Amino acid sequence: MNILSAVKNTAFSAAVTATLNYLEQDPEQNIPKAMGLMDKVLPDGWYEGQRAAFRKAIEEKGNWYQLLLKAYQLDTGVRKTFFQNFIINASLKGGALQEEIRQREGCNIPWAILLDPTSACNLHCTGCWAAEYGHKLNLSLETIDSIVRQGKELGTYMYIYTGGEPMVRKKDLITLCEMHPDCEFLSFTNGTLIDEEFCREMLRVKNFVPAISLEGFEQANDGRRGQGVYEKVQNAMRLLKEHKLPFGISTCYTSANYEDISSEAFFDMMIEAGAMFVWFFHYMPVGNEAVPALLPSPEQRKAVYERVRHFRETKPIFSMDFQNDAEYVGGCIAGGRNYLHINAAGDVEPCVFIHYSNVNIHDCSLLDALKSPLFMAYHDGQPFNENMLRPCPMLENPEILRDMVKRTGAKSTDLQSPESVDHLCEKCDSYAACWQGMADTLWQNSKEK
Repeated sequence: MNILSAVKNTAFSAAVTATLNYLEQDPEQNIPKAMGLMDKVLPDGWYEGQRAAFRKAIEEKGNWYQLLLKAYQLDTGVRKTFFQNFIINASLKGGALQEEIRQREGCNIPWAILLDPTSACNLHCTGCWAAEYGHKLNLSLETIDSIVRQGKELGTYMYIYTGGEPMVRKKDLITLCEMHPDCEFLSFTNGTLIDEEFCREMLRVKNFVPAISLEGFEQANDGRRGQGVYEKVQNAMRLLKEHKLPFGISTCYTSANYEDISSEAFFDMMIEAGAMFVWFFHYMPVGNEAVPALLPSPEQRKAVYERVRHFRETKPIFSMDFQNDAEYVGGCIAGGRNYLHINAAGDVEPCVFIHYSNVNIHDCSLLDALKSPLFMAYHDGQPFNENMLRPCPMLENPEILRDMVKRTGAKSTDLQSPESVDHLCEKCDSYAACWQGMADTLWQNSKEK
């Protein structure tokens, strides 16, 4: 039996579930034994690198081990549902089906789908790419349900809401959790609309995880998001922690806040607040009103690169730096390779930061969108650079995005103020040239290590 067949086998799922139930009995005692059980269950070669990393972390009982123990302080039902949906459905069974369809259809198939339930937002943050769409667009509940149903047929069980502010549509988000209990839903949110009632709803449905946007401490955060937002975020995190709910932090680093968000004090604050993960996003100069001055300098980006990697070894929180960690995923993950984005108008975009498209989900199937000209250009061109610290076809390789958009005839999806690909990429040209030398040095050092 090959890997794909083994992972799709019913006995395989039962064995993984039995291992997870074994952990529930006595996590601290049984976690060290868990990887031995998983090695017997999983086919040879399947997630081997990840398994080795977990095995090492467990043996050393370091920060990753402490993070795993923190998971067992969460609400039992929420934790079990997360493990079922994330590990078994999305990563193992879903991953096998995705690979099978990739081979059959000759196109990218995403592990996760990002979508905007609405373009509306209760804030207006400086440099927010979502603000470029306007505030009057919505994907209907029926459309989102259709996207999820089509996605599951492709093996995609992970759905991530962006916006706008997704929590503007709390009721529909909970309804979708009820309609698809086998999927895991994560939502980027400014956190200001999380209250006691919504925490109780999260406990009820068990498959919704917020990622709260935070740009540093109070001065840095409220300078971008508005006065009083930091205090509201602190209250939201307190409520989530009290209800034993998993949540994470999403932070965009710029030339103005990079020191705050990469400091030990910031990491300690997130951990103390109860966050399980933090995602770092490099500022992107998207939209005609973007502020290129917010782009980090090479030295500033290097500082974030080094600090995040240091704290990854010393702090019990899962961190991912989406611009500097491409080596772990083989370069750019957009264009459906690992994810795609559907905006509130239904335009299917290769990336949340690439506002160009050939297709709209109201007019075609999800699989047809993945075979559209721009998505196939991504499929055929990835990785866009052998240096994994220069992964993006826009930020570090703007000449590539120019070519793909023009060659495929993709149109701007910004209905408020359409931006030409030349205008967008011109803002990245000097950045890419300045970063190249630093990136080449860091990448060479990384390979030598």
